[in-house]
Amino acid sequence: MPIQRAKSVARLYDDVADYDLVLTPDAPLASAINRRVDVPQFGTFATTPRRLAAGRREQAEDRTAFLEVVDRTDHDWKSLSYAIGNVLQCWEHQGSLEAILDHDPYVDPATEAVVDAMADLRTTSRQLTEYTIDEASVAVVGADQLTELEQAVLPASYDSIDLFTGAAFEYPQFNVFDSSAAIVDAILDTVAADSAGNVAVVLDRNSRYSALVEAGLEAEDIPYYGGPGFVDDPDHRAFLCLCRHAFRGSETTVADVRPVLTQMGADVPIDHDNKRLHATDHAATAWIREFCGAVESQTFAEALSAYESQTGRSLDAFRTELAQLSLADTRLDRERVDELAYYLQTYEVPVDRDNEGVLLADAKSSGYVDRPVVFHVGLDEEWTHSAPKRPWVDTEAQFQRYLDRFQLLLQSGVEQYYLVQDTRGGQPVTPCLYFGELLDDDYERFSDLDAVTHSRTLGTDRTSFEKEPVDVDPQSIETISQSSLNSYVNSPRDYFFSRLVDSPDQDYFTEGTLFHDFAEFYVNHPERIDQASIEAIVEAMLAEATPLFPGTDEPLRRRKYRIGLETIVEYLDANMPDSEDFLTPASGWGDNHFAEFFDMPVDSPLTERWFENTDIGAKGKIDFVQSPSQLVDFKSGHKQSQRQVVKHTAIDPPSDTPNFQAALYLCHFRTLQPDEPLEFTFFHFLETLDDVVTGDANLDDTLTTVAYYPWSFDEHVGSREAYDALLDHYNDCATTFESLGYEAYSAIVDRLSFPETTEKSELRASTFAEEFTAAVDAQTADDVDAEKGCDQAIRLLNGIRTRTFFREDLDAIETFVAERIEELNHYRSGAERFPIDGPGGEPNYRRVDHRDLLLEGASDE
Repeated sequence: MPIQRAKSVARLYDDVADYDLVLTPDAPLASAINRRVDVPQFGTFATTPRRLAAGRREQAEDRTAFLEVVDRTDHDWKSLSYAIGNVLQCWEHQGSLEAILDHDPYVDPATEAVVDAMADLRTTSRQLTEYTIDEASVAVVGADQLTELEQAVLPASYDSIDLFTGAAFEYPQFNVFDSSAAIVDAILDTVAADSAGNVAVVLDRNSRYSALVEAGLEAEDIPYYGGPGFVDDPDHRAFLCLCRHAFRGSETTVADVRPVLTQMGADVPIDHDNKRLHATDHAATAWIREFCGAVESQTFAEALSAYESQTGRSLDAFRTELAQLSLADTRLDRERVDELAYYLQTYEVPVDRDNEGVLLADAKSSGYVDRPVVFHVGLDEEWTHSAPKRPWVDTEAQFQRYLDRFQLLLQSGVEQYYLVQDTRGGQPVTPCLYFGELLDDDYERFSDLDAVTHSRTLGTDRTSFEKEPVDVDPQSIETISQSSLNSYVNSPRDYFFSRLVDSPDQDYFTEGTLFHDFAEFYVNHPERIDQASIEAIVEAMLAEATPLFPGTDEPLRRRKYRIGLETIVEYLDANMPDSEDFLTPASGWGDNHFAEFFDMPVDSPLTERWFENTDIGAKGKIDFVQSPSQLVDFKSGHKQSQRQVVKHTAIDPPSDTPNFQAALYLCHFRTLQPDEPLEFTFFHFLETLDDVVTGDANLDDTLTTVAYYPWSFDEHVGSREAYDALLDHYNDCATTFESLGYEAYSAIVDRLSFPETTEKSELRASTFAEEFTAAVDAQTADDVDAEKGCDQAIRLLNGIRTRTFFREDLDAIETFVAERIEELNHYRSGAERFPIDGPGGEPNYRRVDHRDLLLEGASDE
């Protein structure tokens, strides 16, 4: 069915002007009709049934009922709240307080207690039940919108006025924007402080639009009302946060109480965020730690006073609410704090507002908005009411009420603007489900309907961030580290934010640094380390890392540290170079925790060697130079295979998990050792943690070594080394090539070129495979299965390629790095924004560090 055209307020007033009393289902609609009254009126003219019965503005009945009942029973607050909600809803739809008792599944001691307590209360529902209308002539606008309880006040005789004309409403175009920020910009470009009283914004109160619109209006000094509620007050949230985390003990982190620190005006660096509050020795956190230590000796009122004293703020409204809940003189405990939090999250505590400026109306609470200009924001599935799931609700009638309210809301205002998005966060936006009942068009998204698409632009007269001109030229970079390259390839914008935004310390970073420092110290002073020293170092590591993990983890961490240290010692004892003469002196880069701990210098050229190679655009720090041809990197994370290491350096297209460390370091190392085979080893010293405990540890299980050959893969295929590998392969492969001989093998592969593909099926179907197999078969004995042997050989050679670096691989890496540096400098110059997508397309969001700063829907224009 089409959207029904709603009657204008002027027409509704004309329909009801001659009546003594007019009842409407919605308070704003009644107020709008009253504003059109042009003759003197005695008493009430247009109102809602609830306002008529109560003789005042409507209040949140569920909250007032809770405040009355909570002191009359011993039931927990959640049970009472649930029961009150059921009782009031059943009363609303069935017309009787006791109606809930006819539904056995919903009757429990809490429900019975609520029914008994509310029987004596002068609630609005009770007043509705008892009220009678004395006026002679009564008009009811939208009578089918009234619930059973509201209809109970209607006189035996009244006239029903329809809300709709019967004609169809030609809805305006949907304005489709590419981001929520663009929608807010469109509103702010239209609204000014002197016209704010003519504008309303209808949105889902819990959506991201709500906070963005409020922030935008505040930034432009445009007054508004209908925005943040009692629980949204930063001090109310911070005080509740303080009380709740006071009972978490050692689990509380600095990040948990950052809202409190913010209200205190305390400046605690972000690198402390992941540290446990009680293990953090920072002066700004001292008061919070003291508060938490004495929390159970305070009443709510005393705790609130302490917070006020510390922040310099007055929370009178919060103190009043505590008094209404009979909590002010109650000592704090976990249960009471949780109940207070539940109450504030469940009920809307009234706040004093200045009813001036832009009206922010909640899409689910409003049925009519009386403003000349109305922006309908979002119009997505969040505008859809949850289907009532109680047996006392007539679901069809309730759905029709929701549908009618939605149709009225769409037509509120002389001018309506529908501001929507087609996608959000990379996912399609589902239009409000009510459109499916009202529109005949087939659609999946707003752009399938009558819509116009907008790109984001900023008006020249808009207030924006203040900018100070800086008379400096952009600084170009010549080198990039492997970690920065990994981040940049995944998402250039995430890389950009990593240069701007500090991140909190992580336990694995702190632990990894300590292990690296120990390895460096041991290479310099192996004679200083014995079992007693190991135990002392474990204690030092625990002292350094303790703020980052719960105290219950200490036994496991202690074991982990000891095994990791002993594994490092075992490896270095077996692989220490006989001489350091092949290296230049150490660069002296960085500090070492254990050099300070033992008061001994670390200056061996074998460890922590910093390099910055502008010829290849790479820089980094080499953990350990094991020999003139082998580099070692210490890793505390999980081990990866040779194939995975090489796969993660792919560039066409880049891997979903890019990691260029081995390739970049080998690129640098080959400039120092040209024309020499090289190796890069990842030493995962915690890989055998469980095996050490069971006595089955093998040092080889901690190592992943990838080789580099200073020749091409095609050259390697024809080499003696590759041929020998075939002889050490599966039986058919070894038998085939033993029969063939190296000279014949070399002659065959010299005239062929191994395919570029690495896919097994494509290799088998390649011309190379066909010609290679035919040539080998022709030169081997009849009892040899040459076809099977060649198939195994091709797979083996392909396996060597996928787990080894060859000259062309590192050449391509160097070209790739040069292109990325040129690209990066282009973005640094300001010519373009750093894009979200990397060279491989959409980023792997599991490897993004600043997810909340990457707005996929935002235009890059």
